[in-house]
Amino acid sequence: MLQYLKRRTILGLVAVLGAASLMLFGAQAQAPSGNPIKIGYSMAMTGGLGPNGKSALLAQKIWEEDTNAKGGLLGRPVKLIYYDDQTNPSTVPGIYTKLIDVDKVDLIIGGYGTNMLAPAMPVVMQKGKVFIGLLGLGVNTEFKYPKYFVMIPSGPDPKPSFTKGFFDTAVAQNPKPKTVAIVAADAEFSVNASDGARTNAKAAGIEIVYDKRYPPTTTDFAPIVRAIQATNPDLVVICSYPPDSVGMVRAVNEVGFKPKMIGGAMVGLQNTAIKTSLGPLLNGFTNYDFWLPVPKLIFPGVADFMNKYQARAAAEGVDPLGYYMAPQAYSQLQVLQQAVEGTKSLNDDKIADYIRTSTFKTVLGDVKFDKSGEWAQSRVLQVQFQNVKGNDAAQFKEMGTQIVLTPTEYSSGKVIYPYDKAKN
Repeated sequence: MLQYLKRRTILGLVAVLGAASLMLFGAQAQAPSGNPIKIGYSMAMTGGLGPNGKSALLAQKIWEEDTNAKGGLLGRPVKLIYYDDQTNPSTVPGIYTKLIDVDKVDLIIGGYGTNMLAPAMPVVMQKGKVFIGLLGLGVNTEFKYPKYFVMIPSGPDPKPSFTKGFFDTAVAQNPKPKTVAIVAADAEFSVNASDGARTNAKAAGIEIVYDKRYPPTTTDFAPIVRAIQATNPDLVVICSYPPDSVGMVRAVNEVGFKPKMIGGAMVGLQNTAIKTSLGPLLNGFTNYDFWLPVPKLIFPGVADFMNKYQARAAAEGVDPLGYYMAPQAYSQLQVLQQAVEGTKSLNDDKIADYIRTSTFKTVLGDVKFDKSGEWAQSRVLQVQFQNVKGNDAAQFKEMGTQIVLTPTEYSSGKVIYPYDKAKN
């Protein structure tokens, strides 16, 4: 009997070890192997766009880890190669030349902003590479490069998209506002957005009473706000980058300027650190955004991804919530991944053809591109800050402080109008 039990124990152990070996063999067989597929790009990690750029970078690292954990790409590991462009457009052509000619990357993607994507285009076009940008506005309007795509949800008419929801909300008020002031930084994104604001104002039948640019190096915004105030506009559209967005919000509050609506295309107000520092000064501002965790924007996979991002954000020293950059950056690489898998190729021409004709499943929902590389349908949000109290970052996790107004199919509440009412 004892010998029988010993025999059964040995046989059981052999079976367990055999099963474990098979599982290990299967895991090894599925693990990525060979030379990594190298994906190169520039990213703003310092300078004015640095805080948002570093948030995007964490999301991209998570994609790299997720992809390699699932077997890589075409059975090979993926490796991201990136350099800090310092939010300086003059660094960008050299970075992409190095990535392609020296680092010999297999694929490239675009960096963060309009001002960083545009200077890369001549190099990208000369090399014939697929180029999926992150948040560039109207970059391909002049180039018309057939292998350019972008993750900004501005749609087929990108310049007006940033402020269309702002004007749509305004003209729905009673009485309808009659005048608007448009102010923009003299930089590519801001100029493009202000061009679109003019288009929207004309379509809405609203008179433009102030329309000026300011130097990107401006630090004192009170004189600009007073000059706008002197024209007594009903609406104010501000097209700005992060440092000047902060300056504008503070100046509007300090001067006591109270138009009926204000905001539009202000980069930076989506960043948690900036929102926290400004606190109640934000109340009433209505501004663009791309994604927030409101019920109608919880797409498959986005909650799991955001949990991963937020669990690591503090240690990485990046935006603790990541709503603005992280879903876009992760989706950017999901599109490239699905195109490579769909073509079973690293050939830029084949990948570009596939992207133009396919719909992609991403954490931002279904994404499809038009012939210019923009999203086939716009989904730029207009969001109003309401009920912000103090300078606690945790309140921005609660969607009662940020109300999605447009597009209506994603709305989470109603505008408080006029602006002065939201301040109280």
